Amino acid sequence: MMEFSQHLCPKFERALEILGKRWTSMIVYQLLSGPYRFVNLEQSIPNLSGKVLSERLKELEAEGIIQRDVYPETPVRIEYKLTEKGRGLAPLFTEIAAWAEQWMEPPADLPES
Repeated sequence: MMEFSQHLCPKFERALEILGKRWTSMIVYQLLSGPYRFVNLEQSIPNLSGKVLSERLKELEAEGIIQRDVYPETPVRIEYKLTEKGRGLAPLFTEIAAWAEQWMEPPADLPES
């Protein structure tokens, strides 16, 4: 089992700062399944505005977590995908999903499936 320190490591703090920004983790989670075009990402995350999505994608690209691929087609096709650094987050999201399944109740306003 991992030992936890009383003091936050600056790297850990930075990671939480990045992933804790609103919508960032949801974007990374969606990209775990493969590349997405902007419009498909926007549609896959309810209540996420295009402006915020654009900002978060730029931030994630600057951090080296995602890669933006431009295909010289007509019209131009742009896809976003996780880098190796971004794919390294997969075990974290797997653990969060398992924890949520065990401990979280669905939101009250979520329709039953």
